[in-house]
Amino acid sequence: METDSGKIVRAYKSTYKRHGTLNLFAALEVATGQVKTAITQLKRREEFLQFMDQVVADAAPEQALHVILDNYCTHKKCDVWLAQHPNVHFHFTPTSASWLNQVEVWFGILSRKALRGLSTKSTTELRHAIEAFVCVYAQHPKPFKWRKREVKGSQLRNTIVNLRN
Repeated sequence: METDSGKIVRAYKSTYKRHGTLNLFAALEVATGQVKTAITQLKRREEFLQFMDQVVADAAPEQALHVILDNYCTHKKCDVWLAQHPNVHFHFTPTSASWLNQVEVWFGILSRKALRGLSTKSTTELRHAIEAFVCVYAQHPKPFKWRKREVKGSQLRNTIVNLRN
């Protein structure tokens, strides 16, 4: 196909076939590094609150639970559920700052170690791959530590230049 300017337009085809998707909810206990997960077909508020029911059930009744969430719509408008669980407190990261949420580090590890390059023929195979990773990870959980990154040389100069612009 050609445009009015005579340039050829090429369509890019996907190089893989999607066999469906799954949703993964995860809760990281920052003090221990333990992760609780739930794999669901859908990513609605209903499934999110069912996952939260599981998290609450696993905690001591008097334990305060502070849950850090991104601003995804599924996490919003949970006032009725929160009123029924006065020990649970939701805290939202600023928009485009989900990297502040440490469970995102865990999602990155999952992506690199279990999902990158993975090719499955069904959501069942995908579920098994995720569950296998979660099982192995649970054997030796460790808390994540924030580290101050030292900026040197050209990185420092570029940072200063960017701050001035």
